Amino acid sequence: MLIHLASGNAHKAREFQDLVRAAGLPVEIRAAGRMPPVVEDTGTFSGNARKKAAALLAALPADAWVLADDSGLCVEALGGAPGVESAYYAGPQGDSAANLRKLTEVMRAVPDDRRGAYFVCVLVLLGGPAAVSREFEGRCQGGLRREPAGGFGFGYDPLFVPMGHALTYAELGDAAKNLISHRARAFGLLADWLKAESATKKV
Repeated sequence: MLIHLASGNAHKAREFQDLVRAAGLPVEIRAAGRMPPVVEDTGTFSGNARKKAAALLAALPADAWVLADDSGLCVEALGGAPGVESAYYAGPQGDSAANLRKLTEVMRAVPDDRRGAYFVCVLVLLGGPAAVSREFEGRCQGGLRREPAGGFGFGYDPLFVPMGHALTYAELGDAAKNLISHRARAFGLLADWLKAESATKKV
């Protein structure tokens, strides 16, 4: 089963493929070679993911499978920001290093007991012969360090420490992160659905 990922982000595609292998699914996740431009203006993770999935599906055969995600970091002391604007927190250029620097500085004076945060991921799966439309959400609670640490991952990973751990996403590395991350949890729900559908020969 081939699923087209509504993203040109090769790192994200590799992360999904790692999750596929870990789940033992006969699935290939392939990043979009040419992702249609999408303005992510719905104001919700669900709406943005659905908009990206629909845009890519419109450029593919009607029975193709498309997966899109919208993810972000929600910081309690900032009223949930950067949230759906996580990719553009420091400006429309979408510079992840600048986003990380800005959040580090914005949170500089916030005390330890107010540094709670969580990552959220919404996955939208569209297409297939039966015109499927499914949505799966995963969250990972945690908090923010005062300074970034770690060389793995991307985005805000060097600042986020998942609950129950002493290391950031970026220090844990992909293998450990893929057991607990927001994306892994959302994908786990998707994997369960795919297995159930496969057992009944629907996909």
